[in-house]
Parts: sequence; C-alpha cells; structure tokens
Amino acid sequence: MVDLGLLVKSHRKKAGLTQFELANLADIGKTTVFDIEKNKETVRWSNILAVLRVLNIEVEFKSPLTENV
Repeated sequence: MVDLGLLVKSHRKKAGLTQFELANLADIGKTTVFDIEKNKETVRWSNILAVLRVLNIEVEFKSPLTENV
C-alpha cells in the first residue's frame, strides 16, 4: 500500500513547491494540502485529485475481482 501523504510531499518538494504554492495551483486551501500530506481521512476526493493533477501523478485502480478475467 502506498503512503499517499508521503508520495504527495516528496513530489511537491521535488517540484520545488511550498504547500501554499501547491494549494494555489490546485485551487484548494493550504490546510487541505497539509491534511493530504498527513493522511487525514476527511479530505475530499476531488481535492486529492486536484493535487495529483498538478504534480502529474497518475492513479490507477485495480480490482482483485477482475485480475484473472
């Protein structure tokens, strides 16, 4: 399992962005970026997707029910 908060934080730092700058680029609040990086469960999925888009992180979902089909 991937630590989403750590993934976002490391990509943000590699991009040379502060939490505030990332929040502005994703059009969300700075606190939301902080919450994502701390793996808070209350963050809206749309806000997580906005951050991932800015950082060029692709998400792929796989269902164990369809792996052997």
